[in-house]
Amino acid sequence: MAENVMMKQTTVTFELNPLLKGLNCLRCDRQFAPDDEILDKGTGCPNCLAEGFPVSLVCRYDSGASQLNDGSTRRMLRFSPLLPYKSFPTIGEGDTPLVDLPRLASRLGVQRVFFKNEGQNPTGSHKDRMSGLAIARAHSRGKDTVVAASSGNAGASLAAYAANAGLKCVIVSMSSISPMWEAAIEFHGAELHIRQGQDDRWGYMQQMVEKKGWYPVTNFLNPPSGSNPFGIEGYKTIAYEIVEQIAERAPLAVLVPTCRGDVIAGIWYGFVDAHQRGLISVLPRLIAVEPGARLERVLDGEDYRIALPVPAHQLSSIGGETATYQSYHALKESKGMAVSVTTRAALSAQKTLGAAGLYVELSSAAALAGAEKLAGDSQFFNDETLIILGTSHGYKEMTQKHSWSV
Repeated sequence: MAENVMMKQTTVTFELNPLLKGLNCLRCDRQFAPDDEILDKGTGCPNCLAEGFPVSLVCRYDSGASQLNDGSTRRMLRFSPLLPYKSFPTIGEGDTPLVDLPRLASRLGVQRVFFKNEGQNPTGSHKDRMSGLAIARAHSRGKDTVVAASSGNAGASLAAYAANAGLKCVIVSMSSISPMWEAAIEFHGAELHIRQGQDDRWGYMQQMVEKKGWYPVTNFLNPPSGSNPFGIEGYKTIAYEIVEQIAERAPLAVLVPTCRGDVIAGIWYGFVDAHQRGLISVLPRLIAVEPGARLERVLDGEDYRIALPVPAHQLSSIGGETATYQSYHALKESKGMAVSVTTRAALSAQKTLGAAGLYVELSSAAALAGAEKLAGDSQFFNDETLIILGTSHGYKEMTQKHSWSV
């Protein structure tokens, strides 16, 4: 019976959005047609890469209706007219709650604070918004296997969505992967390939993409460019939902736990889209929260391609020593900023959110830690509204014991 279900799922056709005209390079603005094979190699813009600059691509569309959705469906799928695929695998992602936290607003000295709880997605993180669209692209290109380099959320999410669509899934990780995430990945039938270190992980994934034709969903370049551009489009829906949930509210700042900038880039594309449609009159500023001064230093003029060592930390979901052009672009265009936080500060913020009834992964709590640090430095206006993006649920860390004391 299960075999028959799988066979039926693989006959599904995922419809490309007819408004999708192609993809552009963020840096040189070169344009690519939707069926250009370079879009599916996982290497971003070939021109910039040849010059030594790994840069991701972004979808471009013909203008459509002014509204964000036509009301015909629910959750993330209702935004499909503004996404690269009008249909894609879905298991209930999107429409996550925006929780009002008035006590935190008073404490931070701002007008309002809202917590966007992405931990309420099906596999417990924001990655679910990316997986369905990446799977749709892989399926439409005739691929039978998707692959991602992940130590947690992305792997668990992609494994679930690949299983739903009847595709094979390989997650390339390291021996330090949490048993909780390892179990989730293997539960959905994905293969877990363990490698030694980040460079080895990316190198192995690139080799499998080039030799076996596996479809890449996450980055494998070093220096990195970013994840699959069709998948990143899914993160626009976070911005769309925020626009719907709080309407016109300015000034607005959105704090995003950031590693290589997939989510902060996607959120920026969504806000720009809403602004162009006249749904908001003022664009928010985006604030990247990170465990070390990577983007802070890039914004100060350092080369984004150079690895910048960070202090020891336990913020595993936003770790690493590299930045990307897409995250730099989102911060620069939004007139935003980056702030680095310590594990100790994130642990304290995690307890603060717990006292408000919210249990989030430590890396998610870093967003509040960033807000507290900036408030202490008088970086917010008293009439400002803050959105704190909680990217992942805390139950995923139940098997880990943090050795840092608050």
